[in-house]
Amino acid sequence: MTTDIPFTGVPFPRSEYERRQENALAAVQRAGLDALLVTAHGHLRYLTGYHGYGAYFAPFPLILTPGRAPTFVVREFEVEGVRAESCIDEMVAYTEQYDFATVCADILRRYGLQGRRVGFELGCWNLAPNDLSALQVRLPDMKVVDATRLVASVAAVKSELELKTIRDAIAITDLAVRTFQNSLREGITEVEMSTILDAEVKKAGGELRPARTIVFGERTKLSHGSPMPHAMAKDQPAMIELGGWKYGYAVGLVRGAVLGDHSDAESLHDLSVEALEATIAAIKPGVTAGEVDAAGRNVIVRSGRQVLRHRVGYQTGIHWTERGNISLEPGAADIIEAGMTLHMPLILSGESGHLFGTSEHVLVTERGVEILSRTPHKLYRA
Repeated sequence: MTTDIPFTGVPFPRSEYERRQENALAAVQRAGLDALLVTAHGHLRYLTGYHGYGAYFAPFPLILTPGRAPTFVVREFEVEGVRAESCIDEMVAYTEQYDFATVCADILRRYGLQGRRVGFELGCWNLAPNDLSALQVRLPDMKVVDATRLVASVAAVKSELELKTIRDAIAITDLAVRTFQNSLREGITEVEMSTILDAEVKKAGGELRPARTIVFGERTKLSHGSPMPHAMAKDQPAMIELGGWKYGYAVGLVRGAVLGDHSDAESLHDLSVEALEATIAAIKPGVTAGEVDAAGRNVIVRSGRQVLRHRVGYQTGIHWTERGNISLEPGAADIIEAGMTLHMPLILSGESGHLFGTSEHVLVTERGVEILSRTPHKLYRA
């Protein structure tokens, strides 16, 4: 795609997005659907290059139908932005939020979908119940099918272009982790640490995902603690969860440190490493996501400590926090395939309330995994 507007366009060649759309359409047909409405911002970015920021007010569905060019339904105010920052040529505009359902229903009717099976991302962000209800009122014979996992399953296996982006992002993550370790000292605040990390990453020409966890001392009892003016103290733990960021791909890591001694954090970290390494050892093509979860979870169970309160990991890619992606959780039946990238944050909940642990980000290979980080997941002692 070309545009005369400076600093716009898509990060990958058009052929990459066409490949993704073709794979999504193949999945639509395998699912017995006649069309798919993609509304999750991460999935829109994956398929089109558009970040979805203009769709905060009302949905911007991408309509995928076999035999037709993909169609974007967007607010009229955002048309030029979507055109400049996506690879989609076919675009239909609506003016206000209350116009969305009428315009979108007209397009679905024009495409002959009023009595067909149409997939919706019911379990993802950015599709409100009111939006779907309004469409169903106008298209009462349309058969709504939950297609939450469809694009996620396609996006799970990465192309070489994506893997290059992911490797660039993890290099930035590693730089931030090393900077955290080298900068940790008594008296430094979480906010000061965050500022230092951003400055070092910027010097290297990179960027960190804006949302990050940086917590010191008693604030390690928070599950997702944003940086605050809280100072590091002697004999206290510190933990970060952050990710290098490129083209919307964030490659996260969890790393912990202790300034002096802290027996609870040290004990949790040792157990998290054991569980993490068991999880990694279980990953290979053909196993289920539930089997991977069980490998790490069983280590915790055998320890006799009730310290694991969440899943073992999840699929990564565009938009770290997208809903509907593969989850490494008890009983999950998704099949692990070569080319997937997974993050396993083994953060454990101690008896004293501290949350502490470590993680790895891996690429699934034909024989097992490649650990993407070059920063060891051992406890850092300052």
